Amino acid sequence: MELRACIHNVRHPSRDGKPEFVSSLIILFPGRMHKNLFAGCDISKHHIDACLLRVDGRRHRSRFKNEPSGHEKLIQWLCRGGIVRVVIEATGHYSLDLALALERTAGIELMVANPRAVKTFASAQMRRSKTDRLDAEVICDFAQRMQFVPWQPPDEAVLKLRGISRRMQALTTERTRELTRLEDAHATQTTSGIIINDIEVNLRHLERRLNEMLRQALKIVRSHSRLETAFNRLTSVRGIAEKSAIMILPEVLILPAEMSIRQWVAQAGLDPRRHSSGSSIEKNERISKVGNVRLRRALYMPALVAIRWEPNVSAFYEHLIAKGKKPIVAVVAVMRKLLHAIYGMLKHDQDFDGSKFYQIPA
Repeated sequence: MELRACIHNVRHPSRDGKPEFVSSLIILFPGRMHKNLFAGCDISKHHIDACLLRVDGRRHRSRFKNEPSGHEKLIQWLCRGGIVRVVIEATGHYSLDLALALERTAGIELMVANPRAVKTFASAQMRRSKTDRLDAEVICDFAQRMQFVPWQPPDEAVLKLRGISRRMQALTTERTRELTRLEDAHATQTTSGIIINDIEVNLRHLERRLNEMLRQALKIVRSHSRLETAFNRLTSVRGIAEKSAIMILPEVLILPAEMSIRQWVAQAGLDPRRHSSGSSIEKNERISKVGNVRLRRALYMPALVAIRWEPNVSAFYEHLIAKGKKPIVAVVAVMRKLLHAIYGMLKHDQDFDGSKFYQIPA
């Protein structure tokens, strides 16, 4: 509890011809904390809709441009009444510049919330309409009522590496689509040779771009000792090659250092979700898929390769199959356990140890 001080001057009348004198009495009384301002910002490509809840309970709303000058005006608008807790949604590159600007500002505490959490919160409020202005109000209520988790800005090198890895994922997805188109084109004799040639040319171009992105990513990794050490730890797993390590590394290094392994698993959407009600509804457990889909995708192929080439991982997979688990369920379990291993390797600065992953029965 915060204590406020009030200085009260007391005048004493003169006695026996002595002059009047003044004494000061300091009174301490409970006061309200300054952390009583809450704000929510709904971010789109061109605009930021902001809602500020002041001490008197009144809401103030405004719109700013999603550009550096608009960010400055938003900060000035927020900082007129004391310390303010601001919540924004994680909307990729649309919110990153604003998050960095807010985090650097004294008097602003920032939380970057999971959009799924905000959506669930809005559903609990029985919101029937959805506009940018109303979304800002919902986020403002979220800031006031929900647990506040301060946002930790990632290193610049990690941000660069994440941008390259996500570009590589986009190029890989496009290459997979082109391979499917090429297979369909060869499946019929009516396809023109011009189309087949164009697809093959585009595939070669995509392959060159992927190799260039990988080269640039490795250049960033080799120029930063922390990234290089973590990269070497990941590639010590037989199943995580250079490209897979580039996909996984920035997605986990951007997470706050104080997060536990359970929070990592939840962040990847690999945590089990159970659905049961009474005695009539009892569904099989599934993964929640509420989290970073890129991290989840990046773990899939390394899990498949590790099942084939890493003895302890293969033994763990076969153990699950012997217990009656479906192959895809066993693969997801390997993904989750592989994320556990990555957490331990990075935290304790150790290479992969198969015996810690799964002890093969004698």
